[in-house]
Order: sequence, then C-alpha cells, then structure tokens
Amino acid sequence: MTQKLPSEQPEQRLAEALWTPSPHFDDRPDPSDISLVVIHCISLPEGQFGGPQVTDLFQGCLDCQSHPNFEELEGLRVSAHLFIDREGQLQQFVELDKRAWHAGVSSFEGRERCNDFSIGIELEGTDHSPFTDVQYQRLAEVCQSLLARYPNLSKSRIVGHSDIAPGRKTDPGREFDWSRLLSQLSK
Repeated sequence: MTQKLPSEQPEQRLAEALWTPSPHFDDRPDPSDISLVVIHCISLPEGQFGGPQVTDLFQGCLDCQSHPNFEELEGLRVSAHLFIDREGQLQQFVELDKRAWHAGVSSFEGRERCNDFSIGIELEGTDHSPFTDVQYQRLAEVCQSLLARYPNLSKSRIVGHSDIAPGRKTDPGREFDWSRLLSQLSK
C-alpha cells in the first residue's frame, strides 16, 4: 500500500516522502533516544536500479524466486526508515519514532544494538559505484531536517553501516563522498 501523505502529517513521517509502510519494525526502547543516523546502500539485484524490488523487500513481499540472487533473501525481515532512489525520490517505510530493522549486529561508541537509537537511510546504489547528485542533495536535505528535529544528533553522529558493523558490512562504500554530504550540513 503506497500513498502520498497529506500536508497535516504526524511529525514521525516526513511530508516530502512517499509513505510505503513496512511490517518490519517494532517499538524503540526509548523513542526520545534518537541519536544516530546510519547511511546504507542497496540495489536488487545488485547494480540494477529503478525496479520495485527494494520496496518489495522492505514490505516483505519480494518474490525470492524471481532472481537467483534473491533466494538467500527468503524469509529476511528487514527495513529502513527512508530510501532515496537514483532520481532523488524519497520513500519512508517506518515512522521515525519506531525501530526499523536496518543495522543488525552493530555498535557505536561502545553502545550495541544501533537500531534502538538510530534512523536508517538507504541509498539506491552499490558499495563500489558513485551516487547521483540528486541523491546527495536529497540526503543532505533529509539529514539537515533530522539534525533540526533531534537534539542528540550531530554531524559526527551520521555514519555508514560499515562504521557500526566493521568487518561485516562495507556500505555505503568507498565511493560515498562523506565530505560532500557533511559540508552541506549546518549543525
């Protein structure tokens, strides 16, 4: 079920995002403890962009028989709060005060279970390919909005999946331009 949000949206949804709810979330231990943003990348199949497969995965309805690489995703329950496609379009799958299932086994500054206190943003892409200008623009807008909304966030608390799960994850990858993103943020 996909629907555009009306202008009087609850603050847990971004008005500019296409609301595409995922069943893969639960309650945070403390909804006021949002203090980390985790940047990821995803494409399904890897390196192919523009299809519905990422949305299907996050909504739990991916046809795992439709591509040989999807067989390993059978039964996987995963989501992110936000997804930015190659054209800069923004989708929201989980309300910000809820816990999306994006980080897995993770730790930041000695604190484990990053899903408890983070917002997960997926960029359509791969670990080894550049991201688009409009993706950086949209990501900067979203991050600036989150920095303004959550007092425990700062630029130093915007990290990659690889930072919170080193050795296990590599995204968003070496092609991601951290200085480009961070230079666009004011906080």
